[in-house]
Amino acid sequence: MENFRKVRTSEEEIPLPFSDLPPDVVEMKVKEGSKIRNLMNFAMAQMELKGSRQIIFSGCGRAVTKTITCVEIMKRKLGGLHQVTKVRYKTLMEVWENQDPPPGSPVQNLTVHKNVPSICILLSRDPLDPNQNGYQPP
Repeated sequence: MENFRKVRTSEEEIPLPFSDLPPDVVEMKVKEGSKIRNLMNFAMAQMELKGSRQIIFSGCGRAVTKTITCVEIMKRKLGGLHQVTKVRYKTLMEVWENQDPPPGSPVQNLTVHKNVPSICILLSRDPLDPNQNGYQPP
């Protein structure tokens, strides 16, 4: 892979694993390079100023730990939040391009499909079904 460089990465879009969500629910998509301060400022504004009742944090790969950190900060600051956590796998597709193609031959691309862990956490001010897998009371 020393002669290849990553051209692009895309992830499959899969629906959220929660049912009965309001259409205006806020989803915080945490990325590896996201700043926790920026995520928390926006999320807190949504919950406090706009009066949202529910918020979802989601992240995959190396962003899973940052997603959990954001949720724990939110629970500590607001208190009384019900939580449902869902863990699953997502497929990432990476396209790599050959940097040193043999003379006279076309550029070769290599496509790699990776399964990476993904987490979705629903925080709610309203009570949730305690029999649901992944439920944590306040």
